[in-house]
Amino acid sequence: MPVPVDHYENFPVASWLLPRRMREPVEAVYRFARSADDIADEGDASPASRLQELARYRAELDRIERGEIPGDAIFGPLAAAIRAHALPLTPFRDLLSAFAQDVEKTRYANFGELMDYCRRSANPVGRLMLHLYGDRDPRHQAYSDAICSSLQLINFLQDVAVDHAKGRVYLPQDELAAHHVSEAQIAAGDAGGLWHMMMHRQIERARKLLQAGAPLGRALGGRIGLELRMTIRGGETILRKLHADPGRVFHARPVLGKKDWIVMLVRSVV
Repeated sequence: MPVPVDHYENFPVASWLLPRRMREPVEAVYRFARSADDIADEGDASPASRLQELARYRAELDRIERGEIPGDAIFGPLAAAIRAHALPLTPFRDLLSAFAQDVEKTRYANFGELMDYCRRSANPVGRLMLHLYGDRDPRHQAYSDAICSSLQLINFLQDVAVDHAKGRVYLPQDELAAHHVSEAQIAAGDAGGLWHMMMHRQIERARKLLQAGAPLGRALGGRIGLELRMTIRGGETILRKLHADPGRVFHARPVLGKKDWIVMLVRSVV
C-alpha cells in the first residue's frame, strides 16, 4: 500500500518510487511520526494531555527496546520494522523530543535554536531512511542531515501564516528584530518594510543547506537516489517561488503543482 506522505512534509515525497520490500517498514516509520506529530499539533487537547500521550509513545519505545511486542496498529508494525532492519531507537526518541518541544516552545531566539529543533524534528527521518537501505556512511548521514534540515526550514517559510495562527513563530527572533518585523506585522499579513529582505535571508540560507546535501542524490543509486533527487528538486522549486514573491506566504502558500512534478522528474532522471 502506498505511503500517504502528502500529510507529512518531512517524509520522502515520492513514495511510489519505493521498492515494494521497503514500503511496509517506511509506512511503519511514517505512521509513528505522523501520529506523534498530530498529538502535538492537531485537535484541541490541553498541553498536559498532549505531553502525557507523547510520554506513552516513549514508553512504547522502551517496551520495544526490552524486546516486548506491542499489539496496536502503530507500534506493532514499528517493532517489526525495528527488529527486521536493526533500526536505532535514538532517531525515534529525537522525534518525540521535538514534538514535545512543539507543545512547550513557540518562539526561537536565534538560528541556532531553530537548527537544534531541526536536528530532532527532521534529521532523524533521513537517517532512518538511510538505515533502512543499509547505508551507514557517516558522510551520507551528514548530507542527509543538511537536506532534511533545509526541508524543515523551507516548510517553516511556507507556513509562516499557518504557524502564526497556531501561536507559533519559526523565524529567528533576533533576525525579525534586526529587520524591524513585528509579530503584529505577521498577524496582519503585511509584507511591507523589510519583510522581503528578511525572507530572502532565510531563503538563501535554506538553499545553501540544501545544496550542501545535494551530492547524496547522486551518491545513492537506484530508486532511493531518484526519490532523493526529486525531493531536492522539490525544495529548490519551493524556494524559487518564495524568492519570487516572499509575501505570498500570507495569501497563497507556495506548493508543487503538476507541471512542477513533471519538470522535477525529468531533471532528476537525466
